[in-house]
Amino acid sequence: MKYLMLKHYRGGPAPHANAVEGMDAWTPEEVDAHLAYMDDFARRLQASGEFVGAQALSPTGTFVRHDGPGRPPVTDGPFAEAKDLVAGWMAIDVDSWERALELAGELSAAPGAGGKPLHEWLELRPFLGDEPPTAE
Repeated sequence: MKYLMLKHYRGGPAPHANAVEGMDAWTPEEVDAHLAYMDDFARRLQASGEFVGAQALSPTGTFVRHDGPGRPPVTDGPFAEAKDLVAGWMAIDVDSWERALELAGELSAAPGAGGKPLHEWLELRPFLGDEPPTAE
């Protein structure tokens, strides 16, 4: 079963104090430690065969929509608040929903300012067709 773990810029319900301040306020050493944690996490998933892919994203971007045949795409708003933008993603391929939850919880503990775990909210979404079974 494949899942997408989405990291948000300061997003999620009631963010933990360590996750509120963005990376732009961290020291270079804190950024390096965070990125090293992410790299190590990905390497361990590659070794276990659970890694599908990952990518960090820039905080800048624009919304685009089709505006009709022969017209250029519309790129002028509406614009999302910063907390709604995706910071990056990691796709995993695991045997169970429980394993996906376990990995998302571990990724949430990536270090932030002062080397403390961020406890950041991650959005965990199954790929279409890989939804976990629901109890009836």
